[in-house]
Amino acid sequence: MRNRVLSSICFVCILASALSAAASSKSVPGPAKKVSSKKQSPHSAKSKRASAKSKSKKGAWKRHGQQQIADDRTREIQAALIKANYLDGAPSGSMDARTKAALSRYQQDNGWQTKVVPDSRALIKLGLGPDHSNLLNPTTAALPNIKPGDGSSSGSQE
Repeated sequence: MRNRVLSSICFVCILASALSAAASSKSVPGPAKKVSSKKQSPHSAKSKRASAKSKSKKGAWKRHGQQQIADDRTREIQAALIKANYLDGAPSGSMDARTKAALSRYQQDNGWQTKVVPDSRALIKLGLGPDHSNLLNPTTAALPNIKPGDGSSSGSQE
């Protein structure tokens, strides 16, 4: 009885391994194919052309908007930094490394971020904030009460 059970188990193991080998040899008839994790679209030729176009426009969003500060505005910023003793010399009108370093130092001294120069708060504190002369009702408009050199506004929470 014991021999019969053992022979049945051996027969089942041999049969299972033979079936497994036969199934694996049928599933790969030739060289192994590369399996892609991306699903192929039925419009793959069309999507390839579209992706070629999108690659050329990939960084286009970086080119929109203001690319650099105008020379006259840079002269105004440099003059204000000279007046605040953060820059020396005469305003040149070019946003050079010396001007960026002065702006960065000014922003750091006021506790503001230094990666993006100029910061809007720095320009306002230097007296170069938005021009409100063209408002229809400048006396009743809801404007922040910021004085050049003050650095605080009427709505600040301290």
